[in-house]
Amino acid sequence: MTVSVLLVDDQALLRAGFAMVIGSQPDMRVAAQAGNGREAVEAVRAHRPDVVLMDVRMPELDGLAATREITALADSGRAPDTKIIVLTTFDTDEYAVEALRAGAAGFLLKDVQPEVLLDSIRTVTRGGAVIAPSTTRRLLDATLLAAPERRSDPAHQARLATLTEREREILLEVATGDSNAEIAARMYLSEATVKTHVGRILAKLDLRDRVQAVVFAYEAGLVGGSS
Repeated sequence: MTVSVLLVDDQALLRAGFAMVIGSQPDMRVAAQAGNGREAVEAVRAHRPDVVLMDVRMPELDGLAATREITALADSGRAPDTKIIVLTTFDTDEYAVEALRAGAAGFLLKDVQPEVLLDSIRTVTRGGAVIAPSTTRRLLDATLLAAPERRSDPAHQARLATLTEREREILLEVATGDSNAEIAARMYLSEATVKTHVGRILAKLDLRDRVQAVVFAYEAGLVGGSS
C-alpha cells in the first residue's frame, strides 16, 4: 500500500524538504501541498490523503482549527479517517496539546530526523500514535496541570470509574508513551491481551486513540501527581 501524504505549512521551503524525504520512499507519495489550514481542509476533501503533516501557526486558518475541521469531516463520514501529525517549531508550543484534543494522531518537532518522520507516518497509518518524547511530559504538565480543577472534574472521575483496576494500570502505562509490546513485557501479558485492554479503555472513555488517552490520563489526575 502506498501512503498518501498532505503537506501543510506556510513555508514553501519546509514543504519542499518534507516532500523530498517522503518522495524518496517507495511506499509513500505526496498527494498535495497546502499553505494554510483552509487550503488543508479543501485538500483533504479533494485528495483524501492517508496522513496530513500539519503546521500549527498559519494564516487564514491555523493548524489547530484545521485539525478540528478535518476530524469533524472524518467523524461525519464526509471524509476518510485521515491521520494528522502536528509539526511544531518549539517544544513549548501550547497549541500542540490542543491539537491532540482536537483529534491529531500526534506531534513532532520540525527538526525531527527523516527516519523518525517516516516511521511516524507509517505508525499512524497503522492506527498508532506518535508523540515527540522530549516534549510530551513538559507540554502536558504545562498545559494540563496548570488547571488543577480539571483533575477534580466529576465527569472525568465518573469516566475513570468505569475502568477495571487492570484497565487503569494499563491506561497509566499508555500515558507514559510505551507501546503495546513494551507494556506486555513489563506486565507479563501477551501483546494481544494488552491490545484488547487498550481497545476497551478507548471504548469506555469514548476516546479516539492513544494520544487522547494520554491527555485524559493527565486531565483526570491519573498521571501528574493527584491520584
